[in-house]
This record gives sequence, structure tokens and C-alpha cells, in this order.
Amino acid sequence: MMAEIQNYISGILIIVGAGFALVATLGVIRLPDIYSRMHAASKAGTVGSGAMLIALAVFAEEPATTLRALAAVAFVMLTAPVSAHLLAKAAYAAGYRLWDKSVVDEMPSAKKENRS
Repeated sequence: MMAEIQNYISGILIIVGAGFALVATLGVIRLPDIYSRMHAASKAGTVGSGAMLIALAVFAEEPATTLRALAAVAFVMLTAPVSAHLLAKAAYAAGYRLWDKSVVDEMPSAKKENRS
């Protein structure tokens, strides 16, 4: 009975994670500029991979595998948003333009400060 519940929970988490990974993929393909694409990839990709790693932790029968999967979830949740932010900041400093229909650019002063 318990193994059956583990299988159902793991299956649901894998489907949810795959759905978020699909949304991240569609966001990278369809969104207009590098910043929107990076946002889609980091947010949805992080949640998708986290859900699939949690599914592994639920399904695994060895405590070592479960611990590694949960450690990977923590590592991905801590590093992916930070790295996406730093990549977006570097892209802005390198001169990649925002989408033409973007409403607000809150960093024009930061670009001037980096040059001095």
C-alpha cells in the first residue's frame, strides 16, 4: 500500500515537473528578449527540476539517494535564480536591448555607472 502511494506521488511530481519544464522551454522559444527568456528559464526551470528531484526523493528506497536528491533541490533553488540575475545584469551591461514594447527600464543609470 505504501509503495503504491509513493508511486502515485512520484508520478504526479514528475508530471508537474515536466509541465514546468515545458513551460520554461516554450518561454525560451516564444518570449521576445533575452531578459524575458532568462526569467522563464530560471523560474519555471527551477520549479520543474525541483519537482522532478523531489519525485526521485519520494521514489528512492535508499536514504543516500533521497538525501542527494534533496541536496540537489536545495542547490538548484539557491543557485539558479542568482545566476539568472547575474547573467541578466551582464547582458544589460554588454548592451543587449530590452524589447521595444517594454514599459520601464529601471537600470539606465547603472549602465552609466559601470563605464566610469
